[in-house]
Amino acid sequence: MRPPASGRANLRIVLVALVAALAGAGASLFFDPTIATRLASTEPGQRVLDAVLKSQAPAPPEGVIVAERGDIVPTMILPDANGNTTRIPEAWLGKPRLVNLWATWCAPCLKEMPDLQAFAGEQGVNGVQVAGIALDDAATVRDFLQRHRITYPSLVDVPGPADAGVRLGNPVGVLPYTILVSADGRLLKTKIGPFEDKQAIADWARP
Repeated sequence: MRPPASGRANLRIVLVALVAALAGAGASLFFDPTIATRLASTEPGQRVLDAVLKSQAPAPPEGVIVAERGDIVPTMILPDANGNTTRIPEAWLGKPRLVNLWATWCAPCLKEMPDLQAFAGEQGVNGVQVAGIALDDAATVRDFLQRHRITYPSLVDVPGPADAGVRLGNPVGVLPYTILVSADGRLLKTKIGPFEDKQAIADWARP
């Protein structure tokens, strides 16, 4: 499925942001284009990319809270693909949680999902719990999860200027986007873009 116009725009935004974030190292980019990818895979690089994207983001609608690191994540009530609702952050309290924002039209999102599933399967009931939030159509999400045997819980929200991704610190709407939430419901860290593999997920998700 071809991504909607907003999805294609998001991909362009990522590229623009990476170039802007690396403006001081432009000459190096000319000789080594992989430097952008390497920078984005580091915590300092993620902070730079996050700052660049947020500087370009439109102001959120009035009353919409955009979480920053250290904040308790905003209150939301979201359905899963079957219509059963979950209240956030209450449902996430008690254990650290990796929350992945994705969509069925987002190729990098789909590529990392088997690794997220494998990581989730290794955590058991006491480890870092994995949850997804799909910014997509519920029926499409339900079909995808069943066909690909994704068993960690995934909620659904309608993409827009006040969607769950925006509220969880991603006002530009780049996907995939992942956050780590502490056991007491605070946003600990964020990641813009996909993980390379399961080990990268495990390394990043250490509270």
